[in-house]
Amino acid sequence: MTESISVVVVDDDPLVRAGLGLILGGAPEVRVVGDAADGDDAVALVRAERPDVVLMDIRMPRVDGIEATRQIVALDHGGPRVLVLTTFDTDDMVLQALRAGAAGFLLKDTPPDRLVAAVRAAAAGEPTFSPSVMAQLVAQVSGTGGRGAPGAAGGADRRAAERRVGSLTEREREVAVVLARGLSNAEIAGELYMSVPTVKTHVSRILDKLDAANRVQAAIAIHDAGLAR
Repeated sequence: MTESISVVVVDDDPLVRAGLGLILGGAPEVRVVGDAADGDDAVALVRAERPDVVLMDIRMPRVDGIEATRQIVALDHGGPRVLVLTTFDTDDMVLQALRAGAAGFLLKDTPPDRLVAAVRAAAAGEPTFSPSVMAQLVAQVSGTGGRGAPGAAGGADRRAAERRVGSLTEREREVAVVLARGLSNAEIAGELYMSVPTVKTHVSRILDKLDAANRVQAAIAIHDAGLAR
């Protein structure tokens, strides 16, 4: 990317903040514009700095990362992409943060090169977890636990998802089904023989029509409607 990526780091542990700042500061295209120790200060800092990406700890005093994420993604200027930080990938609070609008999550022991790559991906609007993690998250939220049928949602949830999915065009449905497997825009483009810009346009319309704040929420709707495969 030719333009720098501005980042805000949020964690109640000063050592974690310092470590993340050093890692990100070593990437020439990444610029850390501030850090905060809790969700309340994070929202104020994001309002002031308008960063591209926020690295957000989940468990913090005063305002936790879930509520802070919800407030940040709802900002008038559109808000940055929020990546939540966690110790365990099966943390139920990760799912709450994703439902609140987080773009993805990172484990706190993520290697430096993958951390920088995730920030780049988030800034570019790409997913920040693997297809296997996407499947695990969707299974947890849809209640299948990885053992039931992919679309095994409750009646009300399924009907609501079917109504939202019904607004998609045939081509958008094709993209949505592949998106629900956790593929990136480039991977979707390769599988469906489309250009990446065209995929980005379809994904944006899909998120809007499904009233989804992120790709995980869209994937959940696709699974609930019984379209995922």
